[in-house]
Amino acid sequence: QVQLVESGGGLVQAGGSLRLSCAASGRTFSDYAMGWFRQGPGKEREFVAAINWSLGTTYYKDSVKGRFTISRDNAKNTVYLQMNSLKPEDTAVYYCAAGRVVNVIRRPDQTYAYDYWGQGTQVTVSS
Repeated sequence: QVQLVESGGGLVQAGGSLRLSCAASGRTFSDYAMGWFRQGPGKEREFVAAINWSLGTTYYKDSVKGRFTISRDNAKNTVYLQMNSLKPEDTAVYYCAAGRVVNVIRRPDQTYAYDYWGQGTQVTVSS
């Protein structure tokens, strides 16, 4: 079992930055690939970014490439999402997720690849 707790959300003006954190506890953190998803008002949950630490690979939704950076600190059991140049369309509840590496590397953008989810943190970008 893995427990995930997100933090760092808030209200920011367009063009601003936020850093989200996801603290994991439970089973060995390094056994899992980690991802970030988001769900805007009236929208389905969508993939944002994922990281496979053991292979050193990252994956991003096209619309966030160059603006968002995913990273992880295995010593702290924490994954981060640095979000720069935020836009109003980035407004959503952001969720952290953990999944077995073998599943995430096949389809990092699919929710079914992940076994554990956090409760979410709200990010609101004003224009």
